[in-house]
Amino acid sequence: MLQTHTESPRNDALAADARKRSLSVVIPILNETRGLPALEQRLRGVLDSLGRTWEVVFVDDGSTDGTLEALRQLYARDTRYRAVSLSRNFGKEIAVAAGMRFATGDGVIVMDGDLQHPPELISGFVEKWDQGYKIVYAQRRSRDTDAALHRWSARVFYRIFRLATGTELPDGAGDFRLLDRKAVDVFNRMGERARFNKGLYAWMGFHSIGIPYEVEARSDGQSRWRPRQLLRFALDGLASFTTLPLRIWSYIGLLVGASAFVYTAIFLTKTLVYGVDVPGFPTLVISVMFLAGVQLISLGVIGEYLGRVYEEVKGRPLFIVSETIGAGPSDPQKTARAPERGARSA
Repeated sequence: MLQTHTESPRNDALAADARKRSLSVVIPILNETRGLPALEQRLRGVLDSLGRTWEVVFVDDGSTDGTLEALRQLYARDTRYRAVSLSRNFGKEIAVAAGMRFATGDGVIVMDGDLQHPPELISGFVEKWDQGYKIVYAQRRSRDTDAALHRWSARVFYRIFRLATGTELPDGAGDFRLLDRKAVDVFNRMGERARFNKGLYAWMGFHSIGIPYEVEARSDGQSRWRPRQLLRFALDGLASFTTLPLRIWSYIGLLVGASAFVYTAIFLTKTLVYGVDVPGFPTLVISVMFLAGVQLISLGVIGEYLGRVYEEVKGRPLFIVSETIGAGPSDPQKTARAPERGARSA
């Protein structure tokens, strides 16, 4: 006899509850006046098709063009497009942290505002989220849109990061992802200032899955990341997740000390057997320069970590909000403060 399959009442209830969960989209932007109309149009179509309550939280990271005025006009047309304007440029990682603090949805999607992250992928994020995944991230199929040097340096960095920290970063995963409210609350309790968000996402754990996608061309055709900024970003990422560089210089110090002991033994034996030689000036200069270089480099590594400790203990706000447009608590500066050390979650 032919049987038809029907969903159980419990599964129907779970599906209905999932559809009630709201979404927030956090988008850090910097001087994106030209790209905002296209971004808004594509976002609206995707979010409306999901049949859920949604909001978009733009974080203006110190734009110097007409971005903030464009955001005001956008909010005037549709109050679901909200904005947080920071007092200056704090950097993308902190701008994302600011958006997370102001997002109210049960799920929060982080994406770039230059349309390299296709909004159409959001429906796939939500589908996996409804299946129980706490973090759903987009995985780049290729880096063909990046310069050759950028591709090579990215591969080297992620390999070093994996070996040095023991934290596995999914290949091709970036900032484009959906986080469940539970993951967002954990993320918001992380108050460090030298932030490497991709490492923080991986460190949190949670049940995660990736969705492959192709990176689109930038809406304005150029990246605002400069080599110096990328180098600083890489150093912040490594220093935030491992003390291995400090240990390496301890090992180098032991190696140099052992080499000096061996050289002393050889010189003493040579002197006892053959008598006193005239000291070699080149050897002396090379030895002094080598040891001085080792000491300065080791002090530089220690200084990098000490500088980060100095930044943390000052206790300054993670970011400063100059204006909110339809978003945020009554005291935005309270939201900007880093969580107190040792604070327990509710």
